Amino acid sequence: MGDLVTRAIRDAETGNGTEIRQAAELVLACVRADGLVYTAGAGHSLAAVAETFYRAGGLACVYPLYHPELLPLHGARASTGAERRSGLAAEVLGDALTPRDVLVVFSTSGVNPYPVELAMAACAAGTPVLAVTSRASATEAPRRAASTLPEQADVVLDTGVRPGDASFPPDAPRTAALSTVLNAFLWNCVLAQLGTMADFDVPLWRSSNVSGGDEANAALFERYLPRVPALR
Repeated sequence: MGDLVTRAIRDAETGNGTEIRQAAELVLACVRADGLVYTAGAGHSLAAVAETFYRAGGLACVYPLYHPELLPLHGARASTGAERRSGLAAEVLGDALTPRDVLVVFSTSGVNPYPVELAMAACAAGTPVLAVTSRASATEAPRRAASTLPEQADVVLDTGVRPGDASFPPDAPRTAALSTVLNAFLWNCVLAQLGTMADFDVPLWRSSNVSGGDEANAALFERYLPRVPALR
């Protein structure tokens, strides 16, 4: 199993080399313009949203998009219904997006109305869209929206996970979904690339469990709390 995961991570990095740089350029422009990086997902893709938000070493200018119905812990079957419901994206987004922001959407299949309509709304607002998805899954999954996430994105980071997400056993996969691991890995690849490209101090959280962490984060709370209610 370890070899399978290692290979998937290596393939994701090498296969998205150009796209990781493009994604970092989008985020860099957003940070430079004092915009916000809106991150979104549904179901287990919300694990990736959590990875982007208030995370040690993570960007402070992240605005997580969330609705309780999208989280399986609040109702498993209901969460599937929610991401398939047209109109929820508009309810979650409101009129928040601007051209100086970036929208990052995590969705393995990339075909349900919630992620697709988020991306379409961003396009209409002039906001760049970064999709973290699986092109293979988007190709095979039943279309439930007017478009697909890869079709609406400015940059696509392809996780390469198989349709259905399971990876083991390799010849007839039934378990060991890899999307959560690969979503987190590719996002952190973007952050690492961002760090090499920026010619200014990128606003990054420090761990609150290291000396000086709380003090370092205080200025970030002061800067972003008025704009990101989830930081309260």
